[in-house]
Amino acid sequence: MTSGRVTIADVARRAGVSTAAVSKVVRGAYGVSAEMQAKVTQAIDELGYRPHAAARALRGRTYTLGVMLSDTRNPFFPDIIEGVTGRLGDTEYQVLLGPGGIEPKTQARMTDAMIDRSMDGLILISPVMTDAELAAIATATPVVVVGRHGGAAAYDSVVDDDVMGARLVVDHLVGLGHTRITHITHLERARAQGLPHMVRAEGYRQAMRAHGLADDVLATSFTEEGGFEGARELLARDDRPTAIFAGADIAALGVLRAADEAGLSVPEDLSVAGYDNIGIASLKRISLTSVDQDGQVIGATAARLLVERIEGRSRSVTSSVSPTLIVRGTTGPPRL
Repeated sequence: MTSGRVTIADVARRAGVSTAAVSKVVRGAYGVSAEMQAKVTQAIDELGYRPHAAARALRGRTYTLGVMLSDTRNPFFPDIIEGVTGRLGDTEYQVLLGPGGIEPKTQARMTDAMIDRSMDGLILISPVMTDAELAAIATATPVVVVGRHGGAAAYDSVVDDDVMGARLVVDHLVGLGHTRITHITHLERARAQGLPHMVRAEGYRQAMRAHGLADDVLATSFTEEGGFEGARELLARDDRPTAIFAGADIAALGVLRAADEAGLSVPEDLSVAGYDNIGIASLKRISLTSVDQDGQVIGATAARLLVERIEGRSRSVTSSVSPTLIVRGTTGPPRL
C-alpha cells in the first residue's frame, strides 16, 4: 500500500505502463486498446486512485457537474436529482449540489462559484434570474435550465407542460360537478418570466374559461404554511370554493390542514388537488389527487442534454414532459 495521496505515477508503476498511457485512459482519449484500458483500470481500482480535479481542469475537463437548487426544502426536487444522478451513473461525471436560494443575487453567486471551480456544466433548477442573466451564464459554461418556460438559444431547457397539467385538474374537477374552483399560486417577487407556477396559473385560467367558469386565483407561498393561510382566507368567504387546486403539493398539504381545522370533510365539503405528486401524496391518510410531472424523467433528460452540450452540440433544445393526473381520495363530487 502507498501512503498519502495516490498519484498517476503510482498507477503507471502498478499497471506497468507509462504515465501518458494512464492519462489517456483517465481522459477517455481515443486510441486506447482494450488491454491497456483493462490494466490501467485494474490498477486504479486496486490503489483507489482519484484524478485531481484541478489537474483535469487544466486538460479541459473536470467531469464535475453543478446542480443549482432554488429551494432545498422543495420535496419535488429530490426526484429531479435522482433522475440526474441515475442518468450519469455509468459515466465519469460527478454531481455537486449548490443551494442557490430564492433570490436572484444568491443564485448568481452560487452559479459564479460553480463556474469558478471549473465545473463542466450546470443544471439550474427553477432559477429566478432574468433571461439575460441566464444567457450570460451560458456563455461561460454549458447550461440546462429546468422549470423555466420560454427557452433560449444559449442554453437547453426541460419543462413540464404546465398548461396541460392545470387543464387536467380543472377538467377533472368540473367533471365531478364543481363550478367554484380556486387556484392557489405562488406570490412571485422576482423579475423572471416563464416560471412554472406562472404558467400553471395561466393554464388554470384558460381551462376555466373553456368551461365557461369564472377564475379565482389567490397568490401565497408554495409552502405548507402558505397553503394553510391561503385556504383559511378562502374558507372564510360566504361563497367559499367547493374545490381548491394548489399549484404545489406542499401547499395542498396546508390546504388539507386548514380544511381539517375548519371542521370540513374532504372531499365531501371541499375537494383538494395538488401538483408534483411528491411521495407523501400517496400515503393512505393523505391520498392527495395530484399532477405527476415525472421529476426523474425531467432530471434524466436534463443530464443527457447537458452532456450533449459539453460534448459539442450548439443547437439549443427544449424538451417538454407530458404530465398525468393521479386521482386519489381528496377529490369528489360537491355536496348538493
